[in-house]
Amino acid sequence: MTDYNPKLATWLKNEPCTEAGINNIQVPGRTGNIIWQTRHREPSRYEQALVEHLEAIFATGVVELESLVEALNARGSRTENSAFWTAESFQAEMARLGY
Repeated sequence: MTDYNPKLATWLKNEPCTEAGINNIQVPGRTGNIIWQTRHREPSRYEQALVEHLEAIFATGVVELESLVEALNARGSRTENSAFWTAESFQAEMARLGY
C-alpha cells in the first residue's frame, strides 16, 4: 500500500500536465487503490509530532488561537526551526502545510 499519491507531486505547482491522460487510463480490475489521495509524500516526523500535540490539545477543549499556542509551547512543541510558537508562526505554518 502506498502512503502517499505519487502522481499528486507533479501537480503541486498548479500547472497542467502537457501530456494529459498519459499513463492514467484506468483498466477495470487493475487499478490500484491509493489510500492517501491528497498526500504527495509521507508526513515528516515534525508534522506527525505536531499533529499528535494538536490532537491532545484539542481533546482538552482548547479552541482559541492564543490558548492553542500557549498549550503547544507548554507541551514542548516547537516550530520546525526549534522556535517557540506564536500566533503568527502557527497561522503561517498551517497555511504552509495546508497549501
